[in-house]
Amino acid sequence: MNAWLIEREGYEPENTADNGNRFLIGNGFIGVRGTLEEYGADKMAALNLAGIYDRAEGQTWREPVNAPNGLFARLENTGNILKHKQSLDIRHGLHSRETVYEHAVLRIERFASMAEPNVLCQRIFVEPKGGPVTLVCGIDADVWDINGPHLMDFKSEGGDILKVSALTYEQKLPITVYEDCNRAHDEIRVNGNSIFRVFNVAERFVLERAITVNAEPVAGSYDSRLAAHKAVWERLWRNSEVKITGDGNAQLSLNYSLYHLHSIAPRHADGLSIAARGLSGQVYKGAVFWDTEIFLMPFFTLTEPSLARKLVQYRINGLPGAVAKAGEYGFDGAFFPWESQDGGIEGCTDFNVTDVFTNRPVRTYFRDKQIHISGDIIYALCRYMDWTGDTGLWDNGGLELARACAEFYLSRAYCRPGSGVLEWTDVVGPDEYHERVDNNAFTNRMAAFTLERAGMAREWRGPKLSGGVVEQFDGYFALEDADLETARGRLRHPKEYWGTQSGVAFSTKIIKQADVLALMNLFPNEYTDEEVKTNWLYYEPRTEHGSSLSACMYALGACRFGRAELAYPLFLKSARADLDGGGKSWAGNVYIGGTHPAASGGAYMIAAHGFAGLRLAGDKPELNPCLPETFDSLEFPFILRGKQMKARVTHGRHGIE
Repeated sequence: MNAWLIEREGYEPENTADNGNRFLIGNGFIGVRGTLEEYGADKMAALNLAGIYDRAEGQTWREPVNAPNGLFARLENTGNILKHKQSLDIRHGLHSRETVYEHAVLRIERFASMAEPNVLCQRIFVEPKGGPVTLVCGIDADVWDINGPHLMDFKSEGGDILKVSALTYEQKLPITVYEDCNRAHDEIRVNGNSIFRVFNVAERFVLERAITVNAEPVAGSYDSRLAAHKAVWERLWRNSEVKITGDGNAQLSLNYSLYHLHSIAPRHADGLSIAARGLSGQVYKGAVFWDTEIFLMPFFTLTEPSLARKLVQYRINGLPGAVAKAGEYGFDGAFFPWESQDGGIEGCTDFNVTDVFTNRPVRTYFRDKQIHISGDIIYALCRYMDWTGDTGLWDNGGLELARACAEFYLSRAYCRPGSGVLEWTDVVGPDEYHERVDNNAFTNRMAAFTLERAGMAREWRGPKLSGGVVEQFDGYFALEDADLETARGRLRHPKEYWGTQSGVAFSTKIIKQADVLALMNLFPNEYTDEEVKTNWLYYEPRTEHGSSLSACMYALGACRFGRAELAYPLFLKSARADLDGGGKSWAGNVYIGGTHPAASGGAYMIAAHGFAGLRLAGDKPELNPCLPETFDSLEFPFILRGKQMKARVTHGRHGIE
C-alpha cells in the first residue's frame, strides 16, 4: 500500500460530490474541488477563495466566493470512455487523472501552488488514436453557487493571456482570473462570459497552463513551479509527519487527514482563520466555528505555532464584532459569533434548518444560545500559551479578550436568590439535538474556565452526578431512554433533522455528538480514568455521531481508560471521513456536504494525545500511551516552547527526545 496515494478507478458521475471533497487540492487561499476538468457548475466544480465573502441578491447572509474556473479543459471527438482513473498524491498535493477514450488518451495533472498562493498549475497530455481530436480549455465563468450568483459585470479578454474579471454583487470586490499557457492556440471560443482556447490535436500533445487568481500573472515554467511547490510540502512534513509502522491503512488515513489540514491553512495572509468546511465550497457560509479552536488548534500548535498564532489573532481581531453581538442581546462583554465571517461578524441566522415536510424555515438556537463559543476561544488561547510559552498574545489583546468574554458570562449568568452560585440557563451545548437546556455541563465549565483565566472567578454550578455519570444538562436523566434504532425508526423522511423540539431526538437521551466526553477530554485533570470510562460506557451508545466532531472525542476518552480497541475504529472514522465519503450531507433540506477539517484535526489528536498519550505535566511533556495492537510503533515530531522534539512509542517502550 502506498501511504501517500489516493486512487479510484472507473468513471463515477454518481460520486461527483464525494469525489469533489475526496480529491480536493488547496494552498490556503484557493481550494479546488476534486471534480474532473470538464465538469461545470452542475457538478459542483469550484475554485473556493478564502476570506472573500459576498451576499447575493435577496439573501440575508454572506457566503464565500467561488472564482471562475480557469482549470476547465475538455476533449472533444473522443468517443466513449473505456477506462478512467483519478489520483491524488497527498505528499505533494498533486491531483491527476487518466481517461482512455475510444479515440484518444487524456492525462491531466494539477496543483495549487504552496509557493505562490494565487497560482494554480495544470499539465495536459493528449494522445490521439487514429485521428485528430479537439482540446478546449480556458476559463469557465459559469460559477457554482449555493445561494448565488455572487459575481456580476463580467468581462472576458483573449490574446496570449486569457482573462475573466468580475465584481462581487454586494461589496463590488474585484475577482480576476488569468490563464497563460506555453502553446499557441488554433482559435478562441467565447461562450457567454466564458472564454476558451481551442487546439486541434493530431499527434501527441503536451500543454502547460498557469492560472492566476486576483494577482498579476508572473512567468514561470510548470516544472520550476512544481519543484517549488514540492519543497514547501517537504518542509511542512518535516515538522508534522506522523509515522506509523505495522498498519498501512492507519498510516494512509492519517496522512490524508494531515494533508487536508495543511491544504487549507491560511499561511498567505494575516487576519484569516479556517472555515468549518475548509476550502471545499460555500457550505455553512464559509464560516469559522468552534471547530478551529478545539479540533484544529492542537495540530497547528504542535507543528506550526506561527500558524496557530494567526488563528488566535483572528479572534482577537474579531473582538469588536463579539462585543457588538453581546450588545445586540443586551449583555456585557464579548459574545463571539457561532458562525464567524469576515471581520468577525455573525453569519448564523435564526433559521438554520428547513422543514422537509413543509419546506419552511425552522427556528434554531445556534446563534443565540451556543454561548460556549466564547469560552472555547479562551480555552484555545490558553492552551496555545501553555504549549508555546508565547505570552505576547496575552499582553497584546489576549487578556482583554478573556476579560470581555468573562464579562459576557457574568452578565449572561443566572443566580438563584440567596445562593451566590452562578448558573447558565437556556443554552445549547455541543449536543445540538437538545436546545434551550439549563446548566449544560460543558458550557458551565467553559464559562467558569474563562472567569478563572480572566481573574474574575466566581462560585459556579458544577455538574450533577448519578452513579458516577455526569448529567449532560438539567433534566437529561428524565428523558426517554430510547436507543438509536428506535429513534431512527421514527423518521418519516431520510433528510429529516433530528433536533429542534419536533425532532426525533429532542425528547430522548439520544445525543448528536460528544458533549460530556468533550468536557472530560478538555479538562483531563478533573476526572479520573474510571470516571471517564463510566461516562463513556453510558453516553457512547446513546450518541448518533451526527457530527464529524464526535468520534475523536470518544476515541480520546477510550484511550484514557486503556481501551485502544474501542478507540481504533473511531480513529478511522475521523481520519477517513472524507476518504470514505458518504457522510451526512443534509440537515433538513440544507446541504451541509464538503470536507471535514475538524475530523482531520481529531485524527491527529487521537494519534498524538490518545495513542501516544502526549500531555504537559507542568512545563514538561510526558507520554501515557495506549497503542492499538495493529501498530508496531508510532513516531512524530512536535514543537514545545520553540524546541523541536520527537515522541516515539512502541508496545514495549516510549520516550521523548
